[in-house]
Amino acid sequence: MSGDVTQWLHRWRRGDPQAQAHLFDLIYPALREMAAARIGQRHADVTLRPTALMHEALLRVMGSDVEFVDRAHFLALAALKMRAVLVDFARSGAAAKRGAGAWNLTLSHADQDVPYAPTCDYEVLALHQALNQLAGHDERAARAVEYMYFGGMDRQEIAVVLEVSVPTVDRDLRFAKAWLNQRLA
Repeated sequence: MSGDVTQWLHRWRRGDPQAQAHLFDLIYPALREMAAARIGQRHADVTLRPTALMHEALLRVMGSDVEFVDRAHFLALAALKMRAVLVDFARSGAAAKRGAGAWNLTLSHADQDVPYAPTCDYEVLALHQALNQLAGHDERAARAVEYMYFGGMDRQEIAVVLEVSVPTVDRDLRFAKAWLNQRLA
């Protein structure tokens, strides 16, 4: 499927009018899964649903002037846009609540192969702020975390996007986990 997605991405960027619809048929399940993993089991009154998150991220991806290299590159950009949507949503929620009921964030889930799903707006904001700080120390490690936790990408996909080996991704993720645990504990 990865090759098909890549071909349709290139056709879409060259202006093929049918490519966009076919591309989204191919990529929709992966994007929906990414969004559902990010939303997780949130509060019943939440207004941001996985489909809304996915659609907003797609609008932002489509509005960018990026030449997609392949499926992994497209998913990485979608992960960045999902993070931005979640942060915008969390900021508006935090502003409305004025900071009441903040949660501590840990990265104990990083020992598993399950993507991270923040349980509240404050966790999203805390992770966003910590990732920005980490990026100041190690940009690649911050991107690896972002792609894994916000994009649900596996280590091989992250390695392709970052143009490094899988063991390098593993080292970056171990470093980032330790660094973030210090900041978020």
